[in-house]
Amino acid sequence: MTDYAELIQPDRGQDATAIHLVNSDGFDEWSKSLAAGQRAALKAQKFDGGGYQVGIVPDGDSWFAVGGVANPESLSSWCLAKLAETLPEGTYRLAKVEPGPALFGWLTAQYKFERYKKDDDKPGPRVLLTEQVKAIGNAVAEATATALVCDMVNTPAEDMGPAAIEAEAETIAKRHNAKLTVTKGDALEQEYPMVHAVGRAAARSHAPRIMRIEWGNEKHPKIAIVGKGVAFDSGGLDVKSAAGMRLMKKDMGGAAHALALADLVMGAKLPVRLHVLVPAVENAISSNSFRPGDVLKTRKGLTVEIGNTDAEGRLILGDALTRASEDEPEFIIDFATLTGAARVALGPDLPALMTRRDETAAELVAAGKANDDEPWRLPLPEAYREWLNSDIADLNNSHGNAFAGASVAGLFLDRFVGTKEDGTPIDWAHFDTFAWRPTAKPGRPKGGAAYGLRAAFHMLKARYGAS
Repeated sequence: MTDYAELIQPDRGQDATAIHLVNSDGFDEWSKSLAAGQRAALKAQKFDGGGYQVGIVPDGDSWFAVGGVANPESLSSWCLAKLAETLPEGTYRLAKVEPGPALFGWLTAQYKFERYKKDDDKPGPRVLLTEQVKAIGNAVAEATATALVCDMVNTPAEDMGPAAIEAEAETIAKRHNAKLTVTKGDALEQEYPMVHAVGRAAARSHAPRIMRIEWGNEKHPKIAIVGKGVAFDSGGLDVKSAAGMRLMKKDMGGAAHALALADLVMGAKLPVRLHVLVPAVENAISSNSFRPGDVLKTRKGLTVEIGNTDAEGRLILGDALTRASEDEPEFIIDFATLTGAARVALGPDLPALMTRRDETAAELVAAGKANDDEPWRLPLPEAYREWLNSDIADLNNSHGNAFAGASVAGLFLDRFVGTKEDGTPIDWAHFDTFAWRPTAKPGRPKGGAAYGLRAAFHMLKARYGAS
């Protein structure tokens, strides 16, 4: 994983190359202060202050950089990302402004996935100085969590199977002195029957399991984080096409988000009692695969008819959400690469958000907007619950029409999120996230991607009173 700790440093007057930020509206006025040769240099680079433009300006025996941004006085997470990607190795400071939220993009712009292929042409570190010392740790933590998601999703299924996901959970639990419990084998079949059924066809080396992390003071508010960990999804006996299977190494993206968010929560020492549940399986094809038409038992006691073996993520989440609900937490949040319907509706950049409470949706959307990680809310329509009816079981895992696929999947999960002892529905939020970026943007490389992670973390910080 990329080590971000050295890429932002407190400004103590060190030698550094200046970066000036301008926009297209103010470029002409700003450039009047430059020498003729400097203006000519920028003209030769076709620099006019447009967004994400980078210019190099000679200045005697040295030089300074210029970056084009939308608003030089109000930076977003990505304003410095193109600079961090393209400037040569060295130490930099902004002229006249502090980076603020752009610290995050300065870091993520320098992410590289090099497990299998080293980039010999990769420039050395670009270090940014700032007087906002308290902001450094937060930016590093969030960028590190984002890199964890990217690394896990980018890793092929052979090296990121259920056992490898367990290893990541163990590393995080040890880092924060948390308790990790892993259930597999016969115990998994008895306690989490849908997790076992989905994963039982995989090779022994990729055997199914569920990880549970517990952390924090038991007197603090209980919250649960759940993540879908399908290490690879062939579709099961309802086998996917070759094209549909190509990116299915990313189907454990929900697990990656859940572990990354847990790492952030524990690292920030939020005053919560945290439970993390990550069911990890491979949806393989074998003689003992679960079949279309089978009826599965569940931890909750409901029965589920299998309408489609490729709707497996909601099955393993159902058992995990049931277990999370048994502790009657104040709040449950889950992440899953659950439906193609969410991508058809919203594209890759906007994670679909579904909640039981309007207030919770508003909190998450506000946190996302404030941190350049906006989700988009989709409904959980009561009228569509009947689409999950089954003639022979309590419900079916796949409805028989092509409508509202993301919302209907959310309604399936809702059946497994419980209520408190007083009958109050547990507050719950569901992210249907893509976990993949098909084309690169500044600070956001192509490949594995975190969507909704920062929205969720900042929402939790705001709700539970972290400093």
